[in-house]
Amino acid sequence: MPPFRTVAAYVPPGAGMLAVGIVAEVFAPHGEAAPGFDFALCGDRPGTVPTDVGVPIAVDRGLDGLTAADLVLVLPGAGFRDPPAPAVLDALTAAHGRGALIAAHCVGAFTLAAAGLLDGLRATTHWRFAGLLARTHPRVTVEPDALYLDEGRISTGAGAAAGFDLCLHLLRREHGAAMANTIARDMVLPSHRDGGQTQYLAAPVPEDGRDGPLAEVLAWAREHLHEPLPVAELARRAMMSKRSFARRFAAATGTTPHAWLRELRLSGAEELLETTDLPVEEIARRVGYGSAAVLREQFVRRRGVPPRAYRRAFTRASGPSDRARGSLPDRG
Repeated sequence: MPPFRTVAAYVPPGAGMLAVGIVAEVFAPHGEAAPGFDFALCGDRPGTVPTDVGVPIAVDRGLDGLTAADLVLVLPGAGFRDPPAPAVLDALTAAHGRGALIAAHCVGAFTLAAAGLLDGLRATTHWRFAGLLARTHPRVTVEPDALYLDEGRISTGAGAAAGFDLCLHLLRREHGAAMANTIARDMVLPSHRDGGQTQYLAAPVPEDGRDGPLAEVLAWAREHLHEPLPVAELARRAMMSKRSFARRFAAATGTTPHAWLRELRLSGAEELLETTDLPVEEIARRVGYGSAAVLREQFVRRRGVPPRAYRRAFTRASGPSDRARGSLPDRG
């Protein structure tokens, strides 16, 4: 299937205003490299929908807006403990049946579970309500610590700002790293957080490097990605012992320095494969891998395809936003 172009977000009564803002911003135009999507907010019916902050928002479409969208997003609402209206469940089931991608974050996952769309799958939600989701929907394998989970045509994300991570992941998966990175930079967000990263970070490290020695070292690492970057060197630059650096890094980011660097290198390789004609050997050098063989091994293990197959899959057809999934593996 081609990457999604039309996006419909279901806005339930008592919708989270943050969630509405997240999806509206992510799928809005962000310049030439990310010209935006055919995006619509949908409710039970056209009109106004109350939100969790007491300010109603206007939705242009009713549930019919979900019928033709390539990507259907289910936003969290205040009444998630109650059974959704049958018309909502029917609309989501019909969208899934015709092949749409379906995603929800935070307590929006309860609506997907009520529709039976998460049966037999892994799913996540806001950590505070993960136990409730597991108890009320025992056919769903709930993973409370995951930032987001991709089960092919169904994806779920954690609470609050993790909606950004889920949306950026779907953009990266379907449209490539270049578009996802462009949008992330425009919104001053981390370009990528792995789905297995913990939901609750004690002290998230900003991308701009203005929050102490650790953030400054991470900003330096991004500028020197072509170098080996052993943890001992990063710790020295942060003026910490290696053990203290690893502990502080895990507390701040929810992952290890090795995993962070690996994702940074692979994301950089993805963008170069999509946007340049550089040989794979040169791309490997620029992102800090010793050889094309090492890059290929990591790429196959983490992305499921070799670099050249990835490049073929995301070659621009006629413009910055025209991509074909080509030889990417079928996601179900």
